Amino acid sequence: MLDRRGFLSWMSCGLGGAALAELLARDQHLHAAVVPGDSGDPPPHHPVRARRAIHICLCGGLSQVDSFDYKPALERLHGRSLVGSERPDVFFGQVGLLRQSDWRFGQRGRSGIWVSELFPHIGAVADQLTIINSMVADTSNHTPATFQENSGFRLNGFPVLGSWLSYGLGCETDNLPAFVVIPDARGLPAGGTINWSNGFLPARHQGVAIRGRGAPLDDLMPARDLGPNADQATRELLSRMNRRHLAERSSDDALSARIRSYEMAARMQLAIPEVANLERETLATQDLYGLHRPQTADFGRACLLARRLIERGVRFVQLFSGGSFGNPRINWDGHENVRQNHGQEAARIDQPVAGLLRDLRRRGMLDDTLVLFTTEFGRTPFTQSAANVVGLGRDHNQSGFSVWLAGAGLRPGMTYGSTDEIGHRAVENIVTWPDFHATVLHLLGVDHERLTFYHNGIRRRLTNVHGEVIRDILT
Repeated sequence: MLDRRGFLSWMSCGLGGAALAELLARDQHLHAAVVPGDSGDPPPHHPVRARRAIHICLCGGLSQVDSFDYKPALERLHGRSLVGSERPDVFFGQVGLLRQSDWRFGQRGRSGIWVSELFPHIGAVADQLTIINSMVADTSNHTPATFQENSGFRLNGFPVLGSWLSYGLGCETDNLPAFVVIPDARGLPAGGTINWSNGFLPARHQGVAIRGRGAPLDDLMPARDLGPNADQATRELLSRMNRRHLAERSSDDALSARIRSYEMAARMQLAIPEVANLERETLATQDLYGLHRPQTADFGRACLLARRLIERGVRFVQLFSGGSFGNPRINWDGHENVRQNHGQEAARIDQPVAGLLRDLRRRGMLDDTLVLFTTEFGRTPFTQSAANVVGLGRDHNQSGFSVWLAGAGLRPGMTYGSTDEIGHRAVENIVTWPDFHATVLHLLGVDHERLTFYHNGIRRRLTNVHGEVIRDILT
């Protein structure tokens, strides 16, 4: 007699909507003990400014002094030694001479905020940006820094921002997940899929990864035509078997989540092909995102897909620019040559990101959508060189770097905080990741101190025991 597990394996050709093969492969991981939780204080906790968010993550470490943090002193001090007795905390321990930016800065838009020529398209929409030039991180090691950027913690095992939003706010559609991730087509970020982990939250809040290039999901459609009657009968039989199996294990949250994942998979068979069909967009919209240029096509598809997903009720979409696994230089990690490295990566994303902001604004969606543009840390204003020379690359810098936000509830066309005169350390209005996360939650109507989950005897939250909302950047 065919048991439930055998039946699911036999059916795998027809339920692929959410990569059923992948769900079954990680079946054993979903049995980890999860303490059922309820915040007891569901959002919204105050007026909602943003209903959804798109988060663009630059993997590897964007150089703030080459992008959004203009430091004219570096032009004057170019080629000189770093002044001061304190040895900088750098990842590779090689402190070269100070180096000016490889790109010219200019004041952009009516606001006159400084953006370098590394991002000409983003600079053209500078009046939409709220730039933070005083971010700090707790580590300059890629993997823990990327974890902290996403979850607030340097260790794995903690829920990421998207999972917290899924848990607290849910989704506005039954046919798509609340939290969707679009990795770089070239590879995964440092730490891999842990960067969209649900951690100790119920398993249904894990991010669902889809591709921006090629088939969005594996096994999306049946390997053979089942016919509508056979397909419906198969689903009904599976549903009855699932209900019976769950009744025998009524307190198994992981099993409930797995069943919901299979049901979501079936619904996604209809939703995903429609949302991923970018050909339905006008030629002008496709050109806006750079879909027909080889350099920008990959990230352009990801950005356009993100817009189509939030349009259909997805709460949080995360896009990664750069990967780590297999080749650490397919990202923003400019150790050897910042101009070559950053120039290559910026050419891939500059037009698509600006196109996304323009598209959201013209559709009226920027009024209730939040766009985040972050990196795990910045880069040093001095070069990475063991010799007393001006090298071409820059080391990791956790002490001061730049990120920006755009959209609902923000004061646009402004910069907040600052680093010292050479762009090394944040010195004014310092912002930590808990502060950043608290502010994002606030814009989405969530009090970061009230969205909690009981785990191992502790009421856990995204911001741990830290975080202050950055009220000076809010309208």
